[in-house]
Amino acid sequence: MKTKIFLIVLALAILSFTSCTKTAILEKPGIDLADDDAVSEALFEDIFNSVDNAEAILDGFLKGETKSMEESGTCPVVTTDRPPDAKWPKTVTIDYGTGCTGFYGNTRSGKIIMVVTAPRLTPGSVKTVTLDNYFINGIKVEGTKEIENMGKNDNQNLVFSITLEGGKLTLPDGKTIERSFDRQREWIAGQDTRNIWDDEFLVTGTTTGVNIKGLEYTSTIIAALHSERACRFIVSGVVKIERKGMEPMELNYGEGECDAVAVVTQGDDSKEILLKHRHRLWKAD
Repeated sequence: MKTKIFLIVLALAILSFTSCTKTAILEKPGIDLADDDAVSEALFEDIFNSVDNAEAILDGFLKGETKSMEESGTCPVVTTDRPPDAKWPKTVTIDYGTGCTGFYGNTRSGKIIMVVTAPRLTPGSVKTVTLDNYFINGIKVEGTKEIENMGKNDNQNLVFSITLEGGKLTLPDGKTIERSFDRQREWIAGQDTRNIWDDEFLVTGTTTGVNIKGLEYTSTIIAALHSERACRFIVSGVVKIERKGMEPMELNYGEGECDAVAVVTQGDDSKEILLKHRHRLWKAD
């Protein structure tokens, strides 16, 4: 009888320990990993928005013209250069100088440089984006992004292939996050207007990265990420995040509301997190 009672107590203790361990996994490395992925997504998406802003202006540029992006509520100076004997390719520089606060309330400094082979709506056009001492909200952003216009799909929406190589975020304390991805972006609204703020996209694809703790992970978009240019946050979609030795997690951005709330789920456990364009360990000077 004593043996039976002992086994029952032992089983309950093991169950309790397992439950606590599972919650701890979700609470610490799990939540941190999801947060790193979400912040990285937001910062590299911000670059895409800046590039599109500049391209909208590029459509009306004359050779050598310099113009401030005042009409988009931002402060950089955008310049364009091209070979003397050809119309394309063009090199576009978005210069935020020593720092200014623009759309979504983010503070940016440094330069975004892109080389464009043809107008952005032309199938087959490619833009290659590099960064020169570029910071957003105190975080240094590095990497090379290539965006290719793949033409229209069966829904008559333009689709872009987007790759990021050598993506890296460096926090003010020197900690880093690494990220590379291979994506497809479907332009589902706003294509027929010059106002970029009515643009909407659906994004699919995969990502590999190393989080702030040095842990390697992969993420796969299992329900397309829906981004609306007028919203600083992804409004819906689900990302599956996997790391060796950890139960897979899902990061759910919601069902279409423009808010900062996302839900991380691992096994039977779920937790809300708040999305941001800063990192949780970011410290102001």
